[in-house]
Amino acid sequence: MDSLLSSSMAKRPCSSPKPTSSDSSSDHFNMDAILTSFLALPDSPSISASFDRLIECTSSDSDQNQLIQRALHLGSLLLEAGNRSARKCSSSHNAVIWPLSPDLTIKVFSMLDTQSVCYAAATCSFFQKCAMDPLCFANIDLATIVPKVNNAVVSTMIHRAGGALRSIKLGVLPPIPAPPFFSSQPLVYSIRNSNDASGFSWNDKRSRQGKESSILTRSCLSSLSVNGGAPGAHLRRLHLFNIERMDNTALWASLSACPSLLDLEIVGLHVELRHTLESISKNCPLLERLVFESSKTGRDDGLKFPTCNEFVVNCPNITTLALKGFKLHDYKARMLVKGLQKLKHIDLSTSYSFTGSFLKNLSANGGGDNLEVMILRDCMHLKEIEVERFMAAVLAGEFRHLKHLDISNREGLACEGDWYNRCYSASFIPIKEVLEQRPDFCLVAEFPVGSYIEVEEMTTGSDVSLPSPSASQSDTSGSDGSVFMSTLDHGSGSGNEDSVETSFVSYEEENSD
Repeated sequence: MDSLLSSSMAKRPCSSPKPTSSDSSSDHFNMDAILTSFLALPDSPSISASFDRLIECTSSDSDQNQLIQRALHLGSLLLEAGNRSARKCSSSHNAVIWPLSPDLTIKVFSMLDTQSVCYAAATCSFFQKCAMDPLCFANIDLATIVPKVNNAVVSTMIHRAGGALRSIKLGVLPPIPAPPFFSSQPLVYSIRNSNDASGFSWNDKRSRQGKESSILTRSCLSSLSVNGGAPGAHLRRLHLFNIERMDNTALWASLSACPSLLDLEIVGLHVELRHTLESISKNCPLLERLVFESSKTGRDDGLKFPTCNEFVVNCPNITTLALKGFKLHDYKARMLVKGLQKLKHIDLSTSYSFTGSFLKNLSANGGGDNLEVMILRDCMHLKEIEVERFMAAVLAGEFRHLKHLDISNREGLACEGDWYNRCYSASFIPIKEVLEQRPDFCLVAEFPVGSYIEVEEMTTGSDVSLPSPSASQSDTSGSDGSVFMSTLDHGSGSGNEDSVETSFVSYEEENSD
């Protein structure tokens, strides 16, 4: 044992001739023989005792220190080589016993979310090799409840996906799952909220951001333009949530790299409606779905007539359009709904300014002919008379494909001639006739004040059944051939609208059988 360590510590000559191939082979053989002899030593305290004797036999402190450092270095080399060989053996073992081929494994990984793929890649080198395939990162989902992702992470994922990139979901999600398309529940969520459902206060998040640099900046999607724009060339879906540092210029640059975009969702970004629609018009002509919710509800009034016209002309494939929280005048709303010939779903919830007059003669010349869903929830200036005229058009046979209409309003509908006089009842709607002509039609009308007496008068003498209040409260999701109305009693409430219980009354057409 002592001789092995002593030979390894022998001083090298100052200069030596360049070894030949035969000398190199001989050195390898000698090294293999020494290592074989060393590894053949019994695992006993004699190794430690032998090393201690070598240290004691060394006279100077510098030589002792050199011997110790040399032993540590050789030990680390052996440990590293052993770990590397163990990983290689494990990888070979996993590749043999894993029932799927690498191609099928990659296919399975491509169906997982981004976080799960990263977890799988960390388990073994075989999975890591499979997870490096671009298909595994075709659909990047880095949206989180609290900030955890920075620009470097986004860039790495986009580079891994390359030309296979199809979808990106990025930003800070609301503290609760995003509501469905029919809901008007606000999606805007700022990371400056003092508290949220995640349990982290803003101070906690700020300290986490400082330590982890988990902040997305305006250039977080700049990697879409690298390599001649290959990563963004085939991107189909882009969902961005509450990236506070992204502005109009940054969004324009991102969209300019996505000419094949079909689905765009923007929530809580500090970007303007006019600039966004201009960018979409110029860069995303294939777009089919646009959901855009303002980060400053009721204050964005920058949309102009030329922008509306350009958007309608350049994006004719739009089937779903949601513009929530913007100031939108009737002529602009009319241009959008009437001009987009393929439009099926329109959501203008929490919008300001329009009164609903854009609904008048909307179906003329095929306008709104394909509409299936219309959401006008909590639109401050929506008038009762305009809704009444629209329902008359529905009864007259227009809007044949319309199946869902939501006119709910926490402030009530505006009355004709006096905006401050609010209507809190849907008694003006001929419910019986609607259900007779359109059994698959669903009308949602939730108001803060109402009367069950008025509702009963609306259905007197009709074939409409009135379920008990307890039964109706337990089922508010809607069914074919139903009309939903809601009344909120503010008299006994605490003043917090979110905490007031809602009583629902459901009307369903009786089965003639």
